[in-house]
Amino acid sequence: MEALLSVLKGHPGPAVLVCSLLFRVAHQLLQRLPVPTVVRQDAFRSWKWKNLSVSMVHSVLTGTWALTCFLFLFLWIVHVFTSHHINTKLLFFSPGYFVHDAGDIILTGHGRGSWEFLLHHAMVIWCFLYALYTQLYIAGALIALFVEVNSVTLHLRLMLKLANAQSSSIYHINKIVNLFTYVMFRLGTQFYLTWYIVHNYSWLDHGGYFLITMMMMNIMMVIYFYRLLRTDFFPRSKRYTGQNGTHNNNSKKFLSD
Repeated sequence: MEALLSVLKGHPGPAVLVCSLLFRVAHQLLQRLPVPTVVRQDAFRSWKWKNLSVSMVHSVLTGTWALTCFLFLFLWIVHVFTSHHINTKLLFFSPGYFVHDAGDIILTGHGRGSWEFLLHHAMVIWCFLYALYTQLYIAGALIALFVEVNSVTLHLRLMLKLANAQSSSIYHINKIVNLFTYVMFRLGTQFYLTWYIVHNYSWLDHGGYFLITMMMMNIMMVIYFYRLLRTDFFPRSKRYTGQNGTHNNNSKKFLSD
């Protein structure tokens, strides 16, 4: 394990690509699982279900790890954040997923309708690769994984909408939990990292780049939060509600409300 970790640290780019291939394998394995009939009957929704299934695997793994750290004592958290081995392995794993997901979106022809998602992926991948190659901002990259706690409920919400289960009790429970985790883990993490960069800007390497990146992500997260509130808690009228969670029956946009 020590030798393998040393090899990975010496070749961050190829290591991320290997992790990306592992997610591709997971994508193939997940296709064997049963899919709701309403999803299976539509090609776009079928692809989106498979894409979200891989996203769910990534979010459950990284989100569970981050939440475990959050629940333990502060000193233990500091030990994990400063543990070189754990940090490096996690930082290979997460960007590997984003590389896979970006490739899946582009190669399946859904890039135009998913440009917001691809922009987010590009910023995340670049930040993680910077941390891997320079071994700087390790703790910050790990703290960023706390947003994946919210990704679990966010992906579940979209999958329930794809399955036409918006009226189910699990959807209504999930939308409350999703609202809480969005504020606590996604917005809270984003704003904390932004505050930290601003507060320590004078001595941070390439602080300007990371500040611009965080501000762009903050804007995106606030816009998505508005969409979430508008759709789940303040729906305007039925004519704005598309079939199976999209804006209209012909929508190919990946980031639906």
